[in-house]
Amino acid sequence: MTVEGNKRLLVEFDALLGADDLSPLDRLCRQDMVNHAIAPGRPAGLAGTREFLETMGRHQMTHEGWQELVVVAEGDYVVQYGVRHGRWHGGSFMGFDAGPGEYSRGFAAMYRFQGGQIAERWAVRDDLTMLRQLGAFSSR
Repeated sequence: MTVEGNKRLLVEFDALLGADDLSPLDRLCRQDMVNHAIAPGRPAGLAGTREFLETMGRHQMTHEGWQELVVVAEGDYVVQYGVRHGRWHGGSFMGFDAGPGEYSRGFAAMYRFQGGQIAERWAVRDDLTMLRQLGAFSSR
């Protein structure tokens, strides 16, 4: 697959957050995919990605999408960096009680593709800013 093809697949993958039909995951991701960004206690592979999208991605947060986005791609790697905006529906997030509300946070994700599918995923999110915006604690 070409770099542009990988970028197109990533647009489809991003669209699955909040989607009711997650069947495209089986086409977009390798069965042995490793998602290094999955929270502790969840499976690190495709099963953990599916579980995240079924729970957090549908019931606890609604992503409106990228407010700002830069995509850099070379070879088998695609990196996204920007600001994601969404709505948290309330509840515990990483051990902190956070009320419902809107948030915007910095987000970077890197993907490695193999054979036209996502083989690995890494992510770095500014969760501290998100929790502050949701009133989980004050910044003093």
